[in-house]
Amino acid sequence: MELLAGITLLSVLAAVLGQPDPTLDWHWHLWKKAHGKEYRHQEEEGERRATWERNLRLVTLHNLEHSLGLHSYQLGMNHLGDMTSEEVAALLTGLKVPRGYNRTSGYRPQLRGRVPDTVDWREKGCVTDVKNQGSCGSCWAFSAVGALEAQVKLKTGKLVSLSAQNLVDCSMMYGNKGCSGGFMTRAFQYIIDNDGIDSDESYPYMAQNGTCQYNVSTRAATCSKYVELPYADEAALKEAVANIGPVSVAIDATQPTFFLYRSGVYDDPQCTQEVNHGVLVIGYGTLNDKDYWLVKNSWGVHFGDKGYIRMARNHANHCGIASYASYPQI
Repeated sequence: MELLAGITLLSVLAAVLGQPDPTLDWHWHLWKKAHGKEYRHQEEEGERRATWERNLRLVTLHNLEHSLGLHSYQLGMNHLGDMTSEEVAALLTGLKVPRGYNRTSGYRPQLRGRVPDTVDWREKGCVTDVKNQGSCGSCWAFSAVGALEAQVKLKTGKLVSLSAQNLVDCSMMYGNKGCSGGFMTRAFQYIIDNDGIDSDESYPYMAQNGTCQYNVSTRAATCSKYVELPYADEAALKEAVANIGPVSVAIDATQPTFFLYRSGVYDDPQCTQEVNHGVLVIGYGTLNDKDYWLVKNSWGVHFGDKGYIRMARNHANHCGIASYASYPQI
């Protein structure tokens, strides 16, 4: 009994003094090994450990509440488990809505009757592998190429990864700022005016700004126009995803529950309409009576459900997902 009281006291003191919880030493070691984590010095490791313990507590309590029926999604200690919300926002997002933004391309509903209850464009071979943007605010570029990749597949029958680096390096004149952020429609406009974009194979991703190396001989796709959907209109987004293909969207991705998401339908009341991250809606459906958008992220396969997240649909434009939706046409 005295031993148990002593251990409890040690844990309380560790929390009060900002010291690591010694009972978690082995789990910290396992997590670092699983995700290949190495830190420059002991001070950095101490800071990362403190953040990791806070996130672990969040994940553990959230999943307990999930088991009690309080949440529609679960969390997990993925490779981002040693990061704060502020760091994720600064390093892993990058969407910048242009100032004084006005929609220029009108969306006309497709008169094709009732749309399916469930859509997943992966099943039609229209979605490339999940990519990892790294510590570069290029989400907008990955969202844009993802939407265009599907249109290329639908038109030519060939699925080719397009070059996000091409957009990072070459669309500065359109208001994009490479790893410091950008916007999907500006990326589409660059591809239109440039009369093409290279393949990822010929112009590989470097996760940093570089000089423009576009080569017309390795052009893998073109774009003739882009279409913007009505603001915050989830019905229009559903119809476009069903009838056109994957759609580029902007979301709020700064909540810890977002970057630690593992499975289920993401629905956090703290998620705002202040969008900061470009992603790709590749489908939609319903899970356990909860409607969702199927979203492809660019944080690698260790994020979420193998790189994907199901986000609440028909839930007051949750996380701003339908606020800035657009797609390219060939």
